[in-house]
Amino acid sequence: MASLNKVLLMGNLTRDPELRYTPSGAAVANLGLAMNRVYKDKSGEKKEEATFVRVVAWGRQAEICGQYLTKGSALFVEGRLQSRSWETDDKQKRTTLEIVASSIQFVGSKKDGAGGGGGGMQKPAFEGAGSGGNEDVPPMSADPDEDIPF
Repeated sequence: MASLNKVLLMGNLTRDPELRYTPSGAAVANLGLAMNRVYKDKSGEKKEEATFVRVVAWGRQAEICGQYLTKGSALFVEGRLQSRSWETDDKQKRTTLEIVASSIQFVGSKKDGAGGGGGGMQKPAFEGAGSGGNEDVPPMSADPDEDIPF
């Protein structure tokens, strides 16, 4: 049976990237991405809904995200869906569904408030930069060590 696991999303960061390093030294960044959908309901009233997903970037791509992105930055993300499970300190099993990024493009410009520099979709993608790293890292709770002013 054939299968395909590919995700393409465009949205805005819900918070600053959380960058950390695994014990082996691999960089990993967690990003919260929101996508909005505007539609009309049965009565013709305009409605808006937001979908929130977690995106994980690895290696140099994670470091670049941590360096240049901030809450509200517009991104185009290409990757794959991944489901992970882990056990909390109090022995509760948790599961999450996330996007493991293979390519991230910064959309818009700093002038637009989207972060990541100018050029919109003209900016090069950060493809495959360490996307095969340790993929069973539990959710991150630590903030980056330092804030970089932009």
